[in-house]
Amino acid sequence: MLTLQQALRRHPLPRLEARMLLQHVRPGLTHARLIADPDLLLSEAETSQFEQLALRRLQGEPMAYLLGEREFYGRNFRVSPAVLIPRPETEHLVEAALERLGQAPAQVVDLGCGSGAIAITLALEAAAWVVSAVDLSPDALQVAMGNAQQLGASVRFQQGSWYQPLGELAGFDLIVSNPPYIEQHDHHLAEGDVRFEPRMALTDEHDGLSCLREIIAGAPARLKAGGWLMLEHGFDQGDVVRQLLRSAGLQNVATLPDLAGLDRVSIGQMADN
Repeated sequence: MLTLQQALRRHPLPRLEARMLLQHVRPGLTHARLIADPDLLLSEAETSQFEQLALRRLQGEPMAYLLGEREFYGRNFRVSPAVLIPRPETEHLVEAALERLGQAPAQVVDLGCGSGAIAITLALEAAAWVVSAVDLSPDALQVAMGNAQQLGASVRFQQGSWYQPLGELAGFDLIVSNPPYIEQHDHHLAEGDVRFEPRMALTDEHDGLSCLREIIAGAPARLKAGGWLMLEHGFDQGDVVRQLLRSAGLQNVATLPDLAGLDRVSIGQMADN
């Protein structure tokens, strides 16, 4: 067994990460208690769990998977290796949707929903919206449905590839997606947290644009007049995504930067007949 102080010093982890792991294995352990009671003894089970988590972290496994959750738009979402870890950059997609549609009733779908972070956040932030979410992975949908239940969000989840489960005549005021957009040979796929995330949610195993092309091509038939398509993409894909949106006949095409000033979200609107 270890004391808190011994646990904090035992592995070459950043101190903040070690504290987070300790708070995870011993629920209710506050930051103040960690400082005030360094000789508090962990149980054998807590010590064993901490040791296992610390070793996994030292091997590079993301903290979000070790802790089983990640914050997004002010809420905690459960995550597992079946889904991408929600990232702050994706909050720009949510903000763009809320800014342009407001709180009026709307039909909304999130394609490739993963953990459900986008769809669930939209459903909670805009109570009048009817939100659907689609994902090809049954395991990802299980995570998303669990998050919706935990957070009290009303979202209709469907399993399938992009538009396939929605039918041909579905009419939406908003289609959003954060699809796989990393090129298959991009070195980032072998670095950092990305190494542990589901590859099928990261790359199209092609040029990084095939999923974006498919979503954009299918959008006009499924958007209502005045409806929006909003897509997250790579920092170097803004030009080509804008071209694809315009080629599909969408108007008011624009690319929105993230906090680093990089292209991150591109949007386009159906003509309002």
